Amino acid sequence: MIKAGVLALQGAFLEHEKALASLGVESVELRQKSDLLKSFDFLVLPGGESTVQGKLLHELGMFEPLEKCIKSGSGVFATCAGMILLAEKISNDDRRYFSTMPITVTRNAYGRQLGSFHTEADFEGVGKIPMTFIRAPAVEKIGEGCRPLAECGGKVVAVSYKKQLALAFHPELDGDLRVYEYFLSQVIGSKKF
Repeated sequence: MIKAGVLALQGAFLEHEKALASLGVESVELRQKSDLLKSFDFLVLPGGESTVQGKLLHELGMFEPLEKCIKSGSGVFATCAGMILLAEKISNDDRRYFSTMPITVTRNAYGRQLGSFHTEADFEGVGKIPMTFIRAPAVEKIGEGCRPLAECGGKVVAVSYKKQLALAFHPELDGDLRVYEYFLSQVIGSKKF
């Protein structure tokens, strides 16, 4: 059985676990450094507040081991704040986190809480899917080897790079599992999907 290591410090991690469970993927919650010794096949970086997640990762001693895990080629499914954690650069913030994806993102690209909205848009290789945006980032620049997969309002909102998939929206809130299936088959290479 495929296992996901779900960062469970803050944000919508339970919703990811439920979505993955419905696809037969077991989740291991990553709450402290010792949890990183557990076996998992890929990492889930959920939405939430990137600055809070970044601070907790450092305080709990989880940042360096996770950074090493991602840089050594682990698959990563990242949503919203997770996209910010992976980005090489944040155009409107001096902070840097894992910096494992060659993208520049803008935090709160659609505005703050009032900028939250729901829409449908095309996702390459999947089709039209529902997308829920909550104080979402967007990709401003894409570096070499990184592939745009979806746009919304003229902004790139989904990209893949090596075994990393970063989404500005929240598929875990929409009940449509096709983006998870895309990740498992295209990015992780699972034959099941």
